[in-house]
Amino acid sequence: MKLLSWNVNGLRACIKSGHFAELPDFDILALQEIKMRREQLAEPVLDGYFSYWNSASKAGYSGTAVFSKTEPKSATYGIGQTEHDNEGRVITLRYDDFTFVTVYTPNSQDELRRLDYRMNWEDAFRSYLLTLDRENPVIICGDMNVAHNEIDLKNPKTNRRNPGFTDEERSKFTALLQSGFADTFRRLHPDAKDAYSWWSYRANARVNNVGWRIDYFLTSERLLPSVTEAAILPHQYGSDHCPVQLTVIR
Repeated sequence: MKLLSWNVNGLRACIKSGHFAELPDFDILALQEIKMRREQLAEPVLDGYFSYWNSASKAGYSGTAVFSKTEPKSATYGIGQTEHDNEGRVITLRYDDFTFVTVYTPNSQDELRRLDYRMNWEDAFRSYLLTLDRENPVIICGDMNVAHNEIDLKNPKTNRRNPGFTDEERSKFTALLQSGFADTFRRLHPDAKDAYSWWSYRANARVNNVGWRIDYFLTSERLLPSVTEAAILPHQYGSDHCPVQLTVIR
């Protein structure tokens, strides 16, 4: 089973660019930061897939979508907490043998003005995942807006206290992993350097590979033996992020 996750930074623009059609084959595709509603497209994004959309209440902002070849047993939107569920950040699909979650984690924003909210979000989201994990092993993917360790961004020293690389955000990610989840890319490729999934549009950052790894596939620890590959696809254009991929034996 092949899974893809991609922050498209505006789905309509990504489709219009032609790059969306270049994606490799997949069984499940999760998108973040779609910035639109389903009814804004005249035609289906993908034929032959079941689609699930969670758009933000604010137009042109945030939002997630998932496309699956197999119809899940159920689909839910958000994490069941009103204060966190108006920005379209989470979709959960339940299958017989696993639960799939895509997430677009809130950015702490300039001057860390949303860091306190982000900390509350992290605790609520972790609690939500642990509840799911008691039912079935969980696969989580998406733009989690944090570079966990120094190896996960090009310039760690100059980015200390910047959004996505604060001690607070990194500690919350550590807490999530310690609660029973595995960062699949880092577990399979512990020493891989210069492996990034996001680049600023400024200063030719992508050409020079001055990036951050902030897009992830996590799994419940007990599901990790079924993971055969975790990859980053830096040559896929269409966004300031590139897709990340997971291959799992079912």
